Amino acid sequence: MDARYEVYCLADRHFYETPDRLSVPAGPGAEEGRGAPGGSLYETARRPAPAGWDTSRHGEWLHVFPVGEDGGPRPGQPLQGWKIHVSATADTAEKTAADVWDYCTARGIPFKFVPGPHLLHLRNNKYAERGHSGKFVTVYPDGEEQLHATLTGLHGIIGGRPGPYILTDLRWHEGPLYVRYGAFARRFCIDGRGSLVPAIEDGEGRLVPDSRKPAFQVPAWVTLPAFLAPHLAARNATTVADLPYRIEKALHFSNGGGVYAGTDTRDGRKVVLKEGRPHAGLAADGADAVARLEREKEALERLSGLGVAPEPRDWLTVGDHRFLVMDFVEGKPLNSFFAHRHPLLAADPSPTATADYTAWALRVHRAVEEAVGKVHSRGLVFNDLHMFNIMVAPDERSVVLIDFEAAAPASEHGRQVVAHPGFFAPPDRRGTDVDKYALACLRLALFLPITTLFVIDRAKAAHLADVIAGQFPVPREFLDEAVAEITRDGAGVPAEITQERVGVSAETTREGAGAAAGAPPADARAGTSAGGPAGTAAGSPADAGPQET
Repeated sequence: MDARYEVYCLADRHFYETPDRLSVPAGPGAEEGRGAPGGSLYETARRPAPAGWDTSRHGEWLHVFPVGEDGGPRPGQPLQGWKIHVSATADTAEKTAADVWDYCTARGIPFKFVPGPHLLHLRNNKYAERGHSGKFVTVYPDGEEQLHATLTGLHGIIGGRPGPYILTDLRWHEGPLYVRYGAFARRFCIDGRGSLVPAIEDGEGRLVPDSRKPAFQVPAWVTLPAFLAPHLAARNATTVADLPYRIEKALHFSNGGGVYAGTDTRDGRKVVLKEGRPHAGLAADGADAVARLEREKEALERLSGLGVAPEPRDWLTVGDHRFLVMDFVEGKPLNSFFAHRHPLLAADPSPTATADYTAWALRVHRAVEEAVGKVHSRGLVFNDLHMFNIMVAPDERSVVLIDFEAAAPASEHGRQVVAHPGFFAPPDRRGTDVDKYALACLRLALFLPITTLFVIDRAKAAHLADVIAGQFPVPREFLDEAVAEITRDGAGVPAEITQERVGVSAETTREGAGAAAGAPPADARAGTSAGGPAGTAAGSPADAGPQET
């Protein structure tokens, strides 16, 4: 399954749609055009085009380009070449867009940029596509001479501003300018797997895939300009070779960084190294991967010795990236047990099979409850309890909780900022009540892993409990307590809830996509603000001007 589908879940609660067509209510300023698709816009995106220029909205991008005599894009623009990407943070984006606009329009250089803060956040969030992440502006120089001049000129204006590292590109000095060779215009070819993909011409004029893998690479027929060589050397000089850890396998990748299994070369102990990329992997509260990794470090230190979380071992910086090193946890994630344990996978399960599974599930749930209780005893809320974050020991009697990026002091009485959609607490749950809600969902999900329905209708919990009671010898009290916790409102009484408009929409992720535990984990995103002015610059999508990232 292609897990990139998650971005199409963000524009509407019930229907798939492209994120640039985000449905938002018109708020203050609606008379000025607020309520535009894609959310509010930067002031720069509402500028009128200068004389001899035009703008066109295409998907997530706003194109700004000089026009020819026919009113279309000026003819003679190259179809491919070295292009410049500019990254930005939420704080620097508006100023950066304005500076690039002023520089490029004064020199006849076409460019495009992400026109609104919501769309920029989506490009930089935890499960954004790594090959696209960080790309806020794309500039299309006409040849290497203009490339060098533009890099130098823009560096003098915006050089040193913070922004995510663009993994596909070569960084110019300290950023936020990056360079890669690729397509300027929309052309496509069929790759080796039979998929239609963006294309560039090779040295013989054939269309070949324009790779967007998250690593800088120069096509074999292209020569790296000499002025980029020092920057490539600087990039290659940053390695993990000097660390006292041997990285052996990648366990998981997100836009926030990788998770790697390795060995401590000093004592041979198995470890996990978790990476945090600055300004990337944003959560709903705006925290980047480094901030969340710092939260996890502090949580693991507070839980040290309890046996319910990995023991922290080290805190490292490599280049701009941070690494949290922790002990490797033996076992398997809880979601992985469904494929070979769940009796309903058989057409006609025997009473013995369902009884054995019920005993196992109740035992596991009790172990999880005890682990969460120990977390609470240290004044913490886990805040992201779901089946992918529960490691079951080889003896299948004890558990360890993993991934404490969302953990927070219970005293803060805060809401979730990250959540699996099947365990996503309603807005009225705060502090330890967030974990209690997830534990209630787990009671049902261990038997019927379709608790993602609760995001739409929590009253569905009672129906699931009835189905479970008819299939498994589960104590009815165990199920009724779960239903009561799931359906209660903020006053503590059960509530009939249908089509509830929750304040955070679930964004599906790539962890374990398609697993039997229901929908894959998701970052819960805070409700977005009302839209902004549409303006001339946010017109209907059109295939005008360069299109590629």
